[in-house]
Amino acid sequence: MTTPQPAGVDSRDAWRRIRRVLTARPGGRQTGVAVLCGVLAFALVTQVHSTSAAGGGLASARPDDLLGISSDLAARADRLRAEIAALEASARRLSSATDQGAAALREVRARARALGILTGTVAARGPGIVLTITDPRASVSADLLLSAVEELRDAGAEVLQLNGVRIVAQTAFLPGPGGAVEVGGTVVSAPYRLAAIGQPRTLAGALGIPGGVLDAVAGRPGARAVVTQSPSLSVTALRAPQADRYARPAR
Repeated sequence: MTTPQPAGVDSRDAWRRIRRVLTARPGGRQTGVAVLCGVLAFALVTQVHSTSAAGGGLASARPDDLLGISSDLAARADRLRAEIAALEASARRLSSATDQGAAALREVRARARALGILTGTVAARGPGIVLTITDPRASVSADLLLSAVEELRDAGAEVLQLNGVRIVAQTAFLPGPGGAVEVGGTVVSAPYRLAAIGQPRTLAGALGIPGGVLDAVAGRPGARAVVTQSPSLSVTALRAPQADRYARPAR
């Protein structure tokens, strides 16, 4: 006596359906979904690897170093948020202006002024700090002054000047004759006066973190560093504009 098969349970029909699915050519939509899944999987693996590597480095860091890293990240995030807000406001002004040509011209001029400050071709004024380093024994090296500049940049310094030399992204710090320091091709000597325009409290705090610039200067024989906050600071040193030798605008 044969037991009747329920409807839709024919094994041969089921295998035929599976074979059709496996041998069918994927459509454009299915291919797109597969590519997207592959990209997401690759990004996930990359993120896991980078997080693991970062976690290994941070696990061995000192608490003071972690505080400094946290402060730097917070300052960078604030700068990025401010830049995003400025770009969004600029887009709103251009889109809502009745005379979009005049609005675009004003925007270009504002950008030119900002780039002039960034490249050191125009003077600048604003709140900031002055780091004065006395070094009677010539024990402060070019590397230490560069560390001070980088620390201030990470803390949000927008304009920097050292002993009458405007510091920009291309400025090099090299050992000079007789214990002096060569900054951007100009030899400067102690006392060093590093002026930085930015949020005074944040800049001063970045220099004063444990193990930071002030502690490094104090560890050099005879050297001494003093930070002075100012509500209005002038940076008048200029850098002559230079044409790029190799870089060209990309389309």
